[in-house]
Amino acid sequence: MHPKEKKINELFFYWLIISLILVFFIIIVGGLTRLTNSGLSITEWELFKGLFPPLNKNSWELYFNEYKKIPQYELINSFMTLDEFKIIFYWEYFHRILARMIGIFFLFPLIYFYFSKEIKTEYLKLCYLVLTLIILQGVIGWYMVKSGLVNDVTVSHYRLSIHLFTAILIISIIFWLIRNIYTNKCKVFLNLNIENIPFLIFIFLIFAQIIVGAFVSGLDAGKIYQTWPKMGSSYIPNDLYFNNFMQVIELDNHSLVQFYHRNLAYIIIGYVLYLTIFIHKKKIKMLYRPFNVVLFILLVQIALGIFTLISGLNIYLASAHQIVSVMLVLSAINLYFLRSK
Repeated sequence: MHPKEKKINELFFYWLIISLILVFFIIIVGGLTRLTNSGLSITEWELFKGLFPPLNKNSWELYFNEYKKIPQYELINSFMTLDEFKIIFYWEYFHRILARMIGIFFLFPLIYFYFSKEIKTEYLKLCYLVLTLIILQGVIGWYMVKSGLVNDVTVSHYRLSIHLFTAILIISIIFWLIRNIYTNKCKVFLNLNIENIPFLIFIFLIFAQIIVGAFVSGLDAGKIYQTWPKMGSSYIPNDLYFNNFMQVIELDNHSLVQFYHRNLAYIIIGYVLYLTIFIHKKKIKMLYRPFNVVLFILLVQIALGIFTLISGLNIYLASAHQIVSVMLVLSAINLYFLRSK
């Protein structure tokens, strides 16, 4: 490899690593923005303005007065002071600033790598997809915020789940690309080879759990039952009734959503036991160590989920629960990458 080509490829690799770290960080900040109920503090999209926070009292009053017009303030925070408003404002502000940074950091180097003609086309195509998702994510973010400005005190849990899942999709694609570059491969993610199916199912289950977890967060469904292993005094809470199919898919029901989140966790545990048998029965020794990493992260995630619940939704435990979920996704993708041909 020519020295110039080698240098550009190294820059490309490190650029992707920094991009992954930034996306990981914004997922943390986004989760804390939701947990602190800060996401509605800025009531305008401010795509090309809002780069700087309010710099004087008049500016702060303008933002605060706009916040006072929405249901969240009127119904929940009517006694909030300006100093208290500043706290939730800064969470949303940093979330938006970081999103802008990621967009700019990803766009301009990508243009350079495109014109350098030194990066594999397969790698660049994935980068184009990531850039598209980053732009789309900004639109989804505002679409989500809009849902809480008129008739509700919080954002739609459906839109929140789309917003979170898109972020998970972005970090997953970047991680997959990094693994390809590091191993000098061009593996395709959706390779439906019979040997890959068990690991793809595992990733699908984790993705599904993250979506349901976003429903729980968006609905504050964790506040309904804060006991474990039972929900209240029984396995199935007594306020759930399944008289017809529509009640089974009523995802606005707080108790039902929490029930699904718990039971999907049990399904994942059962499936991991199956994968344990599958890997050891086939003696896939190259997967022993990465699978142990998956097991460890899964156990930590389960413990955090339980302690978050019984602690009354402690914000630090809840944030850690979300952070570890991202680590679980990446460890599962790494396991699949090593297995896929």
